Amino acid sequence: MDSYLGSQSPKRLLAAAGVGMGLANGVFTGIETDAAPPLRGAPPEVDRLSVTVITDSYFHFFESSGTFAGAKVQRWQQPATSEPPRRMPQNEWGLSLHVESVRGTESRRVLIDFGYTPETINNNLEMFGVDPSRLDALLLSHGHYDHFGGMVGFLAAHRHKLKSGLPFYMGGEECFCARETGPASAPRNFGVLDRRAIADAKLRVLFADKPSLLVEHGFTTGWIAQTSFERPAQPSRMKVGVGPDGMGCDPVRLPSEKRGSSMLVDDFLHEQASCFHVKGKGLVVMTSCGHRGIVNTVRAAIKVSGVPKVHAILGGFHLMPLSADYANDTARELAKFEPDCLIPMHCSGETFIETAKQALPGKVLRTSTGTRFEFGGSAGS
Repeated sequence: MDSYLGSQSPKRLLAAAGVGMGLANGVFTGIETDAAPPLRGAPPEVDRLSVTVITDSYFHFFESSGTFAGAKVQRWQQPATSEPPRRMPQNEWGLSLHVESVRGTESRRVLIDFGYTPETINNNLEMFGVDPSRLDALLLSHGHYDHFGGMVGFLAAHRHKLKSGLPFYMGGEECFCARETGPASAPRNFGVLDRRAIADAKLRVLFADKPSLLVEHGFTTGWIAQTSFERPAQPSRMKVGVGPDGMGCDPVRLPSEKRGSSMLVDDFLHEQASCFHVKGKGLVVMTSCGHRGIVNTVRAAIKVSGVPKVHAILGGFHLMPLSADYANDTARELAKFEPDCLIPMHCSGETFIETAKQALPGKVLRTSTGTRFEFGGSAGS
């Protein structure tokens, strides 16, 4: 697997495939693609990290704010007004997170994933006061529609506000493959990442298949090895090749064992996690769906960073469709990391959440669309 992209740079491979130089129909023209800056040695430490849930499946109006399990939790509240409310945060089957890190006098802001629809992400970004013009990077965790479905509409609404050449991190060419779900006899289209929208927004795509620096403050795990009992659950199917509309993935840029098939069961090799080392606290590990396994993901974060202390684990853990026994095994393994807090989102499932409360008493925090979690600084003091 480490031979991915071989010895050629992504730019050279794009040119060789006719992608980076632009095809005749112009679909790919203007996409700048390169390797993400590699993580070498220990990751940087940040003084403070905040994570705002832009899109998730739930909004709990009466959840309490406060400091819990070492994290400062601020729930969204409707602004005071003399007029009756006409807008509320929207929820959907999808996930999007806004991450802000502070290191000395520097701050960095990253939008991780785009949820399912542009209506939801654009509504919620405005309601939660997130300014797209201040973003330092975008990141796509993996190529599933409930994580990139809102991207085209987000870019259409905000591309003129975004910084020029804004970095867009992703785990490799597999993110661009078209996908389908459901039984093979009656497949359902699960979307394809729109190259034209990325080109029009003049984003700079950075492939982070290896552990990589994330806007000089954090890091990504790169591809996650399967080192535990966990295996990808309910995988989608991945179409190999570029369609007549210019959308899809270039087989030349996939691992060699995947190039000869037109359809593959998804192993989510391209999925990555985003991580930060918070000073005095430890690692904050964020996985948007955790198809590669949440235990595998945390192990990867510890291995590539060399930081043994895990402060927080948050995101979708993709345990909803799995058995209670599997969820219980996962919770027990996560408890061995001794995290200060665990924040299940999106596809984690109520069965796992209840099990995790038993394995990690007092450490499981409920999420809600609009909630801001703050780690480090005065959090937990």
